[in-house]
Amino acid sequence: MAEVLVYVDHVYGAVRKPTLELLTLARRIGEPVAVALGAGAADTAAVLGEHGAVKVLTHDASEYADYLVVPKVDALQAAVAEVSPAAVLVPSSAEGKEIAARLALRIGSGIITDAVDLEVGDEGPVATQSVFAASFTTKSRISKGTPVITVKPNSAAVEAAPAGPAVSELSVTFSAQATGTKVTGRTPRESTGRPELTEAAIVVSGGRGVNGSENFAIIEALADSLGAAVGASRAAVDAGWYPHTNQVGQTGKSVSPQLYIANGISGAIQHRAGMQTSKTIVAVNKDAEAPIFDLVDYGVVGDLFDVVPALTEDINTRKG
Repeated sequence: MAEVLVYVDHVYGAVRKPTLELLTLARRIGEPVAVALGAGAADTAAVLGEHGAVKVLTHDASEYADYLVVPKVDALQAAVAEVSPAAVLVPSSAEGKEIAARLALRIGSGIITDAVDLEVGDEGPVATQSVFAASFTTKSRISKGTPVITVKPNSAAVEAAPAGPAVSELSVTFSAQATGTKVTGRTPRESTGRPELTEAAIVVSGGRGVNGSENFAIIEALADSLGAAVGASRAAVDAGWYPHTNQVGQTGKSVSPQLYIANGISGAIQHRAGMQTSKTIVAVNKDAEAPIFDLVDYGVVGDLFDVVPALTEDINTRKG
């Protein structure tokens, strides 16, 4: 069976959930070979093996932390040369898509971004995408070179498949461009204790109807009762009520959770583009004609200041 390269997204050896999802998808089209780079790369092998990686290629160098994406592209190019894979899978984050695009250009291949599923085809892997604000589903394949595919978080369930991987060090020669742009400083994001927005199984969002930054406390309370991430519409972000890092939509982040709860959000096409692939969508809005109700699985016509606190209280009571 052909091997499939999986780029590992990890933080000092702690593998992030989208990578484990990629391993599940990779097993559908071949044997996963994981590529872990940077500090803690060697510490990822056990978790990667538990989720199906038959090989783990690691490489640690200061370039991965001190410079931007080019060193990682150099390493993936070296891995492609060593393995000759059937495909390369990368998490569909902002950085992941830049790495994938640069790699595809380097190796003379096509690229598919934001895939939500993968399957074996007669002429190579076939990727499913949700396009035009998730109004249509397409199936695509790369016709030239080694397919490079980025996959959206929450596109597949994480499945254990113990493999006992062979671990080896990847030989990497950095290009002249690798040190062209240096990272001069970092400011750690203050932790809220909530899940990462793009990886969360549940997202609770607020929009213009929240009517002020101080009122986002009720959105946060509902999110915390569900163990959810907090999102915001562009209107709420532009008004300064919530940070831009939490914006969901065409100019923000795309999410695909199991449950999405939209509170006081009208449902403009730009917002729908970022959340329409959610598995179950619930909306709370006092305007019965709001476009969001054309999209939802469950809708509540009512004042969010009455509905959301009551829902939070009921959830906490049931949990208690």
